[in-house]
Amino acid sequence: MENKEQAMKDKETKDSSFKNINDIADSSIDNNFNNDTAEDDVKNQSPDRLNKSRLNNKEVLLMSHSPHIWSGFSTSKIMYIFLASLIFPAASAVYFFGLRALWIIITSTATAVLTEFIIKKARKKKFVMDGSAIITGLLLALTLPPRIPIWMVAVGSAFSIAIAKEAFGGIGYNIFNPALAGRAFLAICFPVEMTSWYLPGSFGADAVTSATPLSESFVYEGSKAALYKNMFFGNIGGSIGETSALLLVLAFIFLVIFKIIDWKVPLIFMATVAIFSLIGGDDVLFQMLAGGLIFGAVFMATDYVTTPVTGPGRAIFALGCGLITFVIRKFGAMPEGVCFSILIMNGFTPLIDRYVWPKPFGFVREKVKVKAKG
Repeated sequence: MENKEQAMKDKETKDSSFKNINDIADSSIDNNFNNDTAEDDVKNQSPDRLNKSRLNNKEVLLMSHSPHIWSGFSTSKIMYIFLASLIFPAASAVYFFGLRALWIIITSTATAVLTEFIIKKARKKKFVMDGSAIITGLLLALTLPPRIPIWMVAVGSAFSIAIAKEAFGGIGYNIFNPALAGRAFLAICFPVEMTSWYLPGSFGADAVTSATPLSESFVYEGSKAALYKNMFFGNIGGSIGETSALLLVLAFIFLVIFKIIDWKVPLIFMATVAIFSLIGGDDVLFQMLAGGLIFGAVFMATDYVTTPVTGPGRAIFALGCGLITFVIRKFGAMPEGVCFSILIMNGFTPLIDRYVWPKPFGFVREKVKVKAKG
């Protein structure tokens, strides 16, 4: 009898303890939720913030909506690693085209940051130095001719940020690659200045004009082996950051090691151009090294915002870029097609994302059973 009474007392004590703990936890969760809601309303904090409350001097982790897994790379970290890779083509630009290239880089980058700062303030939005404006300005600079007037560089950089990026809502909302949009804008507005090329190492008044390898007027006095060598190392006319295939390949390896870009996209892009060039009877190696193919494939076609989110979608995107590049080079009035091919495929990105869905984890397609007749 005493054992039975003792057991009932223990049960009542246990039930009372659980009830008290649940009441305290519910109260703590409610208070934490209310506090978080108030803080979010005031400070506009991000939804992935870690919510914690105190219960008996112990931290209680509260569940929130997805995503719950963080890769370890913030937007700023990704941007600055990407920016570090641009040191390779930027160094080649200064080496081959001198201080003039450095002024182009500084002007374009500074204008991009200043433009974003002004627009953010005008829209009463918080300005965050996440590196995206710096990358846009630097990418645009590296696609420009070495002797373009500095004021045109500033105009193109301002257009890239103000129109191609901020007019759509800022980072993450722009449809087209801002740097390429700025370059296309300059090519349409100032076609003469955007097609004036000079040999590396020729500065000042003694600068020697030269056609790019893809131009019909290009003539090279020497063997093909020597031409390939100059194109591989960068001793050839062209945009300041696109001439050295060697440093662009090193930048590609750097980005792949840090898992910043999908390595398949540049390879599919370039392989598509190579295959169609082979079919069309063109010099495949020449097409690979000439123009901005490697630069565009590595730095532009791998943009997170303006390219598809799925692996198959990115493959379709790269395939389309390669095909359009070949068509423009082969049949178009322009010698280079990388810029406009990527911009065109940027426009198809929402459509690709709509119809190319990722396979759900653990999904198994149900087999259709066919009944045998009679």
